[in-house]
Amino acid sequence: MAAQPDLSKLSVGQFAERFRSEMIPLSNTFSYFCASVPLSEEDLKEYLEEPIASLPPAISSLLPKVSIMLVPYLERVDGKEKGREHRDEFVCTEKPPENRLSLATQVQFDNEEVLLFALKDQDVSEYHYRFYHVLAALAGNLWTEETQIQYCTVLREELNAGVHGEVDEESWHMKQGLLRRQTNVRKETKLFRDYARQSFIDTLTLYLHGICCDIDVETGPRQLPSRHLRKRLNVLFGLFPPPNGYAVFPEHQKQD
Repeated sequence: MAAQPDLSKLSVGQFAERFRSEMIPLSNTFSYFCASVPLSEEDLKEYLEEPIASLPPAISSLLPKVSIMLVPYLERVDGKEKGREHRDEFVCTEKPPENRLSLATQVQFDNEEVLLFALKDQDVSEYHYRFYHVLAALAGNLWTEETQIQYCTVLREELNAGVHGEVDEESWHMKQGLLRRQTNVRKETKLFRDYARQSFIDTLTLYLHGICCDIDVETGPRQLPSRHLRKRLNVLFGLFPPPNGYAVFPEHQKQD
């Protein structure tokens, strides 16, 4: 691997701009650049090739060009500028304080999304979650009318039945805001659309992660009951079937 570049005091935008020309293609959609520890063949498979290979074709076709940059650490710095709060993020070689540590971020250049992930001191399962969460968010910005109709139909059924819980923290908080502020929670409003999109992103993250890896869904008072979660995942299975050789549930594997 080439000598480690000097990453000190480079914002994520400066870093991405500086090293875009060194991206290594992985497919028509994905390329990568590693400025962290050298990647062995096994690391390349675990961090890049296998997570990308398990993506449903219908998801890959939605995505713009995606460049993945693997860096040692990401530091988040909050501040104020002309009376407004803002956040700067930097690539760094030394571990930042815990309260300024960031695990993933992204930068956009024209029609290209540059995704930066901090690898040092991070478990590969956490990296996989972050990886799929960012891709799910990109897909959530581009979801088709058919996908919206099918997913929102399931959500409205849940809301009508008073189903408790969600898949992840962000969608949980948005659901609580919807329930507090809107009497008819099934009505098409900005509150509902924002909640539906975040719920879709969080559920799609779980779905994509589950195709690639053997994961367990943590139980808890905020977790969506398993029968409702399974119904959502089956909707996603119909919309975004896994590639050949991959499965979500055991019965799907038997169909191969």
